[in-house]
Amino acid sequence: MPKLNLHRQDYVTSMLGQLSPSELHQRLDPNDEPLQNKLPRNPYISDRVIQQRWEAINNPNAQTIIYDAETQQQQQCYEKNIENFIGTVKLPVGVVGPLKVNGLFASGEYLVPLATTEAALVASYHRGSLLISAAGGASAILLNEGVTRAPGFAFESLVQASQFITWVTTQYDTFKTIAESTTRYGKLSDINLSMEGNHVYLVFEYLTGDASGQNMVTISTNAVFEYILANTPIKPVEAFLDCNLSGDKKATAQTLRSVRGKKVTAEVRLSRELVKKYLHTTPEKMVNFGKMTTVGGALSGTIGVNAHYANALAAFYIACGQDAACVAESSVGITRMELNQQDGLCVSVTLPNLMVGTVGGGTHLPSQKACLELIGLYGSGQSQALAEVCAALCLAGELSIIGAFCSGHFAKAHHRLAR
Repeated sequence: MPKLNLHRQDYVTSMLGQLSPSELHQRLDPNDEPLQNKLPRNPYISDRVIQQRWEAINNPNAQTIIYDAETQQQQQCYEKNIENFIGTVKLPVGVVGPLKVNGLFASGEYLVPLATTEAALVASYHRGSLLISAAGGASAILLNEGVTRAPGFAFESLVQASQFITWVTTQYDTFKTIAESTTRYGKLSDINLSMEGNHVYLVFEYLTGDASGQNMVTISTNAVFEYILANTPIKPVEAFLDCNLSGDKKATAQTLRSVRGKKVTAEVRLSRELVKKYLHTTPEKMVNFGKMTTVGGALSGTIGVNAHYANALAAFYIACGQDAACVAESSVGITRMELNQQDGLCVSVTLPNLMVGTVGGGTHLPSQKACLELIGLYGSGQSQALAEVCAALCLAGELSIIGAFCSGHFAKAHHRLAR
């Protein structure tokens, strides 16, 4: 049995014991005027306000790098994407592929840009992409779409909550008209009701076209929310626009069996020879790795079972103007490996929460638009294909990293490329 260290102190407890009351007060409650009070209150982009911000920051070296000449020329592009603008940062971008995808919407070979500072990541996804292409490509299917927002209503009693639900069930057509009046592209597709005691949650689900759509569904749902508060015969004690049932930017178990964003599954079938040539291991060892890591994931309480979807999605989202915080939910999913009847390996991935778009958000920004154009999937009519490419990209990463663990090359690759 491991020996428990009963005398261990955390950093805060240790440091607090070293400070006198006056020193502690000075550190936690200084008299200096906060920097934010010196910054201009105008959050928008203009030459004058940006210059005022940098004067308050007073760091010429940082200003030269972050607010360079090219950024100054393009600064108006960022007007609808950020407040208190002071410049841009540059990240290295690598490209993987060609990655061949045989999907319902994505068909062909794709070069995929990834923005990351993690060495060995692009090399790993590149290897997996070449393996998939050598096998004839990954099959991919977009299964479902939908973006949700979930307002909540609290009532004095269970009876009132039940009466409210009775009224709500008669209002779908009205809700749909109101929601869709706020957008040219969004369509209210469903409303799910959940009751917990005297609390009622309404989960509004939308189709958002080629946009990721989170701002769209927030605005649409707020219009319905305000209508409900003004017209419901049963007045709630409290009501909030979102009450954490939508799964927005959080990993939740419910989305494994439903959808938020785009739900996609992809698979590839590999011969024994390809597994040996590209991954330097065997199908049997990879299947056994999958079994053991599935149990490990269960022991740790992981939602879903995958090696590292988050690596692909974070790098892809940053490069292509997606909402990077959505990696928290988009990286939930299942990777499965099994031996096939041809003495080879079948590997599949299922991602129920891909929040991706080819219009709106950050997709129009100069670098991000260029990256989407590099893939060939910028603009209207391309978001379903982009989701299938994302799933195939995650599949490539799963193949490569699992192969690296099975062959004993994982640490060696990081030692060679990251040091």
